[in-house]
Amino acid sequence: MGLVELDELNRKLTIHARIFIYGDAASPELAINIAQDVEARWNEPGTFISINDNLILVKFSIEGICDPGIVPLTVYTNTDPMNNYFRIEEFASGNISFVDGIGSNTGYFKLDNLLNSSSTAAHEFGHTLGLEHPEILDIRGTGVPGIMYPRGTIVDPDFQYDPAAIPLQQGGTLNPYLRRVLSQDIVSLHLEKINFNENGFGVLGEFSSVWHEKHDP
Repeated sequence: MGLVELDELNRKLTIHARIFIYGDAASPELAINIAQDVEARWNEPGTFISINDNLILVKFSIEGICDPGIVPLTVYTNTDPMNNYFRIEEFASGNISFVDGIGSNTGYFKLDNLLNSSSTAAHEFGHTLGLEHPEILDIRGTGVPGIMYPRGTIVDPDFQYDPAAIPLQQGGTLNPYLRRVLSQDIVSLHLEKINFNENGFGVLGEFSSVWHEKHDP
């Protein structure tokens, strides 16, 4: 979820978001790393969109904050569209990271999914902005996988865990470290449809407002 600022004079649209993390595996360093990774990946394409017949550059401004003192009431009563809340733990049920729906502002991340710029945080951030997994998950012959392709997608050998593996066999699916935010991912946000107020601000996503308890193994 994010606050969208449209500056038509300077032909720039900025999506502002804060990523608050809490839980036993949360740390200030991790919060900064997540925010920097998300911001860098989503800014990489340098995408322009058309609004009111003007070409507008889309930018992302992401802040990461570790707040171990977050309590349920903080999440339930939040009304700031910039704020997203994610619990970080070493264990997650189902062994996956997730958000609480498409266009949400809360979720639960498994620590090892986030390490070494895995792209998981950027992928889940895409869900908070309203993007779903693509329907076709065999994308051989199309090159670099977009950020919203999930683990298990069939890709060209260069984008598998093991380039020599047979597709769908061990090592023969998408290595999430190698997916990238593409211009089409940003176009798919349909930012031109946002209702901006008189000051040029609008909202992308919705308040799911779920505070997560720690999962037990």
